[in-house]
Amino acid sequence: MPLRTPEASVGVGLATAAISYSIFDMSLPPLVDVRSVESDNRDIQSAERAATWVAAAFVSAVALMTKDATVFVIGGVTIVALAWMYRHADQVSPLTGTALPKISVPGMTSQAEPEPDTTYVDASI
Repeated sequence: MPLRTPEASVGVGLATAAISYSIFDMSLPPLVDVRSVESDNRDIQSAERAATWVAAAFVSAVALMTKDATVFVIGGVTIVALAWMYRHADQVSPLTGTALPKISVPGMTSQAEPEPDTTYVDASI
C-alpha cells in the first residue's frame, strides 16, 4: 500500500531509522567500548556486518511494502551512518585515540642483500 502523504512517508522513514538504530544497538556494544579495545577486532567486525545486513533487509522490506523511496532513503542513510561509525570506531587505537593507517614496508631486511639472479629457460628449444 503506497503512502499517500509526505508526512506519512517521513514518519514511516523515521520509524524505520529508529528500528535500524535499535538493531545496531542490540547487536553491538556501545561505540565507546568499541573504541577502547584493540583495533581490527574480528568479533566486532562480524557483528557489525550482521547488524548491517539485518537492518538493510528490514529497511528494504518496509520500503517495498510501502512502495515509497523516502522510507528507503531515510533508512539507508541511517544504516550507512551507523556502519561507518562502528567501522571507524573499530580502527581507533586505544593508545593514541585516533585511527591510524596500517603501514607496512615490504622487503625490509636487516641486511641489504642483492636479489638472486633469475635464470630464464627458453621453452621453445
